[in-house]
Amino acid sequence: MKQTILVVEDDKLIRDLIRIYLQKADYEVFTAADGEEAKEVFLTEHPCLIILDLMLPKLSGEEFCVWLREQERNEVSIIMLSAKSRTEDKINGLKIGADDYLVKPFDPDELLAHIEAVLRRTGQFCQKIAYNGLCIKPRKGEVLLFNTQLELTKHEFNLLYYFMENPNVVISRESLMEQLYPYANKLVSDRTIDAHIKKLRKKIEANPASPERIMTVRGMGYKFVTE
Repeated sequence: MKQTILVVEDDKLIRDLIRIYLQKADYEVFTAADGEEAKEVFLTEHPCLIILDLMLPKLSGEEFCVWLREQERNEVSIIMLSAKSRTEDKINGLKIGADDYLVKPFDPDELLAHIEAVLRRTGQFCQKIAYNGLCIKPRKGEVLLFNTQLELTKHEFNLLYYFMENPNVVISRESLMEQLYPYANKLVSDRTIDAHIKKLRKKIEANPASPERIMTVRGMGYKFVTE
């Protein structure tokens, strides 16, 4: 999957310019116009890196940065992008959690170089897949639902990982059995897979009786829906 970047900027012209430039560089880009919207996008999309303006409405960039570090520790990178050019502003930004600081006006190529440099240092921590507030971190063995960590069994974790690696396609019970029990000496019944999915739904669905993430496709199998 593409590395994901959240651009938090209240100036629509600048926000759109950065978005288009980064999309051309093959990043997946999300945007927010203020600090409160940035919170919502972060909790839903779990980006790898955030480009953060400091002078934002509703919630300042500094306040958002402090909140973010309380939520995600050091697993998401932050590049502050601001018209504040004083040395004190840069030092404060780095102290409260930014990985880099770039002063406006900026050259898009320079911004891209800063992004690439930061991700070279921190990209290994961004091994994650996220859809609609559900995030799985395979290297850490963690699953977050709107930033709350879930406790999954080994089979539940592997099942969810396989689903999230193959979104919006029908997966047969046979394929799921091969993923969960590759070395089984005896046939694993459909009921075993159904039981795992029933337990998993209780942990990731708002209403397990009417699932919106893991859908049953009658006569064919299951589908992890992201749309």
